[in-house]
Amino acid sequence: MQAKSHQTIRIEQLNQYENQTVTLQGWVQNRRDSKGIVFLVLRDGSGFVQCVVLQEKIGDELFDQVKRLGLESSIELTGNVLKDEKQVGGFEIAVETVKIYQDAEDYPIGKKEHGVDFLLDRRHLWLRSKKQWAIMRIRNTIIYSIHQYFQQNGFVQMDAPLFTGNAVEGTSTLFETDFFDEPAYLSQSGQLYGEAMAMAMGKIYTFGPTFRAEKSKTRRHLSEFWMIEPEIAFADLDMTMDVIEDFLRFVTLQVLEKNKQELEIIERDVTKLETITKKFPRIPYTEAVEMIKGLREVNGQNAIKLLESDLEAVHAKIKELEADIATREESLKKGGLKKGVIIFNEEKIRQQKVEIKDLEEQARNIPQWLESARNFEDGNDFGGSDETVLTRLFDSPIMVYNWPKPIKAFYMKEADDAPGFVRGVDVLAPEGYGEIVGGGEREISMDNLVEAINHHGLPMEVFEWYLDLRRYGSVPHSGFGLGLERLVCWICKLPHVRESIPFPRFMGRLFP
Repeated sequence: MQAKSHQTIRIEQLNQYENQTVTLQGWVQNRRDSKGIVFLVLRDGSGFVQCVVLQEKIGDELFDQVKRLGLESSIELTGNVLKDEKQVGGFEIAVETVKIYQDAEDYPIGKKEHGVDFLLDRRHLWLRSKKQWAIMRIRNTIIYSIHQYFQQNGFVQMDAPLFTGNAVEGTSTLFETDFFDEPAYLSQSGQLYGEAMAMAMGKIYTFGPTFRAEKSKTRRHLSEFWMIEPEIAFADLDMTMDVIEDFLRFVTLQVLEKNKQELEIIERDVTKLETITKKFPRIPYTEAVEMIKGLREVNGQNAIKLLESDLEAVHAKIKELEADIATREESLKKGGLKKGVIIFNEEKIRQQKVEIKDLEEQARNIPQWLESARNFEDGNDFGGSDETVLTRLFDSPIMVYNWPKPIKAFYMKEADDAPGFVRGVDVLAPEGYGEIVGGGEREISMDNLVEAINHHGLPMEVFEWYLDLRRYGSVPHSGFGLGLERLVCWICKLPHVRESIPFPRFMGRLFP
């Protein structure tokens, strides 16, 4: 007699099938057992659920196989959906039958702490972990929300070429390749092409990969990342800043609404994200410099004094954690503790040592940030530490505008009311994450643009097509670029950009 089949569903659909028998397919994320019972945590890409397997229910032979299943073994099981608020996802499966696709042996990523290089070498497997799953789900919501925002607001998605025939501003950070016996470069930005497309469509956005050959291993840099670059005809800087603020608010609120479980898994303090509803402070570059140097206060707070206070707090926290670790280790050494208490203390010590390591890095960095802030020279671009110092004064993203002309791109429009400054804007995320958006108003004067190209020593013939945009129907226009991975980093509060993309590429990392 053929076995009765039940509807195959995904874990995220369990709330629709309470007290019904369903079939799930997935991988064993965790397993523990005792006499006559096995608890499996199953994952299927949409969520996690605990499944209870009883020996008396499935028989001795199959139970013995289930009891020995390794992590990441692939299975199919059928069982009754029971409501249980104590369990992950609020449900539990009372298993009736199990089908084993493959029993995975010696899965290399265990519960113990692994080094970053070990995990990156196994990124194809690391993606299966609960935290990485949550990050990628949040990334997916961000991508979907980006398209949703622009499509709902009359923007047309268009695509800029990834191969470019010129280096524009030098080849030091460009990847060169052969294009049918001609030198070509992988694109650093589609912005110039975005201007051309905006003259055809009015409002456009591009969304694609971008490449930078920077020999940098900082926590903010990737060699391959994704950029969103909108361009708007008949728009000035103020209009663009309005769009940026509205756009970032929309995307962040979508994540807060749709990714509650994922944000909980990564232990994100959502109150830090909820400040996105506040109006973004808009600060001229000259005032921002004064804030960095501690010469201008914000709501009674001084950046230099805040950093000094942070440093004292870091040292105090390290001492507190070290004392607690010593107490726990002494307790373990004496013995006589129950197994559960031993496991709890060992895990707590491990977590505290990781926290101390992070705090020690802060203790090394903060004095350097203080020195850099005190000695910052007016007219320079902001470095990562300068952005960290400045954003420490705010709990929401901020907009720094009107930048010195020499440090911005040749196509930026000079400010009418501030000679020597251009109508550019950088959006800096709070909590030390720094720049996530850069943009501005474009120069529309043919004469000014030609002068800028010559001043930068750029080959005029390469920009003839770009100058055509000023020859034929030139209009005020403005736009910006957002680095997807930096936005993911801030929303998820990741310590390094490498966890914000499925397979990161940076200097020294080409595999897997």
